[in-house]
Amino acid sequence: QLQLVESGGGLVQPGGSLRLSCAASGFTLASYRIGWFRQAPGKEREGVSCIFSSGGTVNYADSVKGRFTISRDNAKNTVYLQMNSLRPEDTAVYFCAASRGACSGYVSTYQYWGQGTQVTVSS
Repeated sequence: QLQLVESGGGLVQPGGSLRLSCAASGFTLASYRIGWFRQAPGKEREGVSCIFSSGGTVNYADSVKGRFTISRDNAKNTVYLQMNSLRPEDTAVYFCAASRGACSGYVSTYQYWGQGTQVTVSS
């Protein structure tokens, strides 16, 4: 069964860092484009970043540029989102998703989704 599982969320103070992981089972992540999305209460799901099979990356949220970095470890079948200089407005449930097609910041592009992990930035 194809599955994505996020981990690494939690409570962090403003200015702190977290690294989220997206582990795949039942399929090889290297064959897919993997995106990170986030959804804050009362808001639509927002594309954050995406990584190609080649390792190339693209960011969709201007607010995270220079602070968040997406990467992948194909040997571990895992994609990461390193989040630095966190702000209260980064508080959201973070999801990873897999696309057989292109990278994009649109939810409809992705066929497989994890259950999400909560990130809360607060003092």
